[in-house]
Amino acid sequence: MGLVVNLNRPGGNVTGVTSLLVLVLSKRLELLHELIPTASAMAVLVNPGNPTVAEINSKELQAAARTLGLELHILNASTERDIDGAFAKLIQLRAGGLVIAPDPFYNGRIEHIASLTIRHAVPAIHHSREFVVAGGLLSYGGGSADAYRLAGNYTGRVLRGDKPADLPVQQATKVELYINLKTAKALGITVPQSVQNRADEVINESTNVRYWPKADMGECIAHVRFRG
Repeated sequence: MGLVVNLNRPGGNVTGVTSLLVLVLSKRLELLHELIPTASAMAVLVNPGNPTVAEINSKELQAAARTLGLELHILNASTERDIDGAFAKLIQLRAGGLVIAPDPFYNGRIEHIASLTIRHAVPAIHHSREFVVAGGLLSYGGGSADAYRLAGNYTGRVLRGDKPADLPVQQATKVELYINLKTAKALGITVPQSVQNRADEVINESTNVRYWPKADMGECIAHVRFRG
């Protein structure tokens, strides 16, 4: 994006941490297709107000769609009204699912977008866990905790006197998969056990139960919250 000269030697007064948001974008489409193998068309929501990122996201997913033999519809939305309109168009196009491209504008409207996927019964995937917690079907992306840990480490080094220009831009490499089985059931989608086993967290059909298939102890750990 032009913020640094190169990743190994940033130069200037900027360094930091990059995530895997775009690098795993095609994998999000693959995951959605894995759960809805009968779909012949999918859609992606991109923000034309952020044209460089929108173009990168669109090209990446178009290539992935061709590989999977899918038709891909590109839906543009840069305002909340646009988002509502995009979902109306999505229904008209009869797309089998929706990939929500990574964009700061969408990140601040996760709950609104998740509510639209529920209202319109649209299987959708985002990059953040918050989307799944809000009722979205899937999320797959770089782990926030990993990125924050790396960023915190660099902050400490800069405060101790290291020059940002000498600190290579780091990349958070941990990728996390979250699944909402309650939403899957409402959509009539069966999530294969093989996919569930790859998840970092699954929100079960009961609104009070979550479990972590990839727990370090090698077994599913249930977390039950009781309402008072």
